Amino acid sequence: MRSKKQPPMKQGNSDDFQTPKEALYPLISYLKKDWKIWECACGSGNLVRGLKEYNYDVIGTDIKEGHDFLKWQPKEYDCIVTNPPFSLKQEFLKRCYELKKPFALLLPLTTFETEKRQSLFKRYGVQVVFFNKRINFVTPSGNGGGSWFATAWFTSQMKLKKDLNFVRLFSPNQKRLEVTT
Repeated sequence: MRSKKQPPMKQGNSDDFQTPKEALYPLISYLKKDWKIWECACGSGNLVRGLKEYNYDVIGTDIKEGHDFLKWQPKEYDCIVTNPPFSLKQEFLKRCYELKKPFALLLPLTTFETEKRQSLFKRYGVQVVFFNKRINFVTPSGNGGGSWFATAWFTSQMKLKKDLNFVRLFSPNQKRLEVTT
């Protein structure tokens, strides 16, 4: 008898979902080439490697290595790009606005649901990049798995063309991006 596959959250910590570099494609045209980008919850480093492939100067830190984003920051950086821990999305969003730097946070669409986050969006503004499909995160077991929740890039000061942006993601071997309006 086959065992039923457990959902990714049941396989490990819900904060330990690694983002595939393909999720970066919608942001690349908005990241300035001379920016030093801080990936402040880098985990195993997928986004750091992806940004370096595009020749960005990247600082990758993680709380597991003693760099708590909520209490620490590097001396020099121009922009934050990260997939924050699910359980700390509120705190990461608030901290990013407080730091007053451009940022892109990969967050679940449920981020729109609370009054506290809505208050931040009303006060500071937000531009969002929506995907046509769910991100295939690398789960704690090391396997990729389609997420059971939709995500989007929540950005500030990135100067996107519109407040709501819709993109079509392709498979990693296609390395293409289609932006729709």
